[in-house]
Amino acid sequence: MADITTTTLYDRDFYAWLNEQAGLLRAGRLSELDIENLAEEIECLARGDKRELTSRLKILLIRLLKWRFQPGHRSGSWRHRVTVARMEFADILNDSPSLAPQMPSVIESAYKSARLHVAAKTGFAEAMFPTACPWIFDQVADSDFWPDWKLTTDH
Repeated sequence: MADITTTTLYDRDFYAWLNEQAGLLRAGRLSELDIENLAEEIECLARGDKRELTSRLKILLIRLLKWRFQPGHRSGSWRHRVTVARMEFADILNDSPSLAPQMPSVIESAYKSARLHVAAKTGFAEAMFPTACPWIFDQVADSDFWPDWKLTTDH
């Protein structure tokens, strides 16, 4: 069990507490670990991965929506931004593949936010954009998928 000093250290100096916990783990002194706080922090890390995945997906969806609804603004640089957003999103999913089954709810959450963002930034009415994500996960993640590809002048 964790003693009062360990718990106090957690409250007083998080960085020092983390280093102490790492040292205890490495030394095999498991009975001295602050189990409750350690478990909570590990769960926070997991939630952080999901938040980061949602955030990266939101950025990707923003770029895909703008690509779809602002065909006159398309450029090589814009295409590059979509490609980079896809890569960053894929990196997170590759690092944490157990998040894949949660993609329907992640897409739903990210799209709602992306839709509001694009409406505000473009000045288009929210009603112009579908209320639910118009693309399935495989399309969003596919480097060969470009919404309304035929609208581009260079392909």
